[in-house]
Amino acid sequence: MDKVTCIAYLLYKSSMNQDIREKAIQLLNGDVSIRDLKRNVSLQAHLVIAESLLKKNKIDKNQVHIFAEEFLMIEV
Repeated sequence: MDKVTCIAYLLYKSSMNQDIREKAIQLLNGDVSIRDLKRNVSLQAHLVIAESLLKKNKIDKNQVHIFAEEFLMIEV
């Protein structure tokens, strides 16, 4: 799994806040970048935690895969 997909998954799982979950899905689909999200004060703490967990390799790749399958939009 790539970094952006993993961070999107961790962001999605980090909160029950619908706005944060929507931003995570937008990140997964390439509608926003990590840089864009870092400018959002309400997301900064969640992003720092997500990046930290990713660096520590504290992530279930199977769950990330399921998240990506569920929320990744593929345009044909």
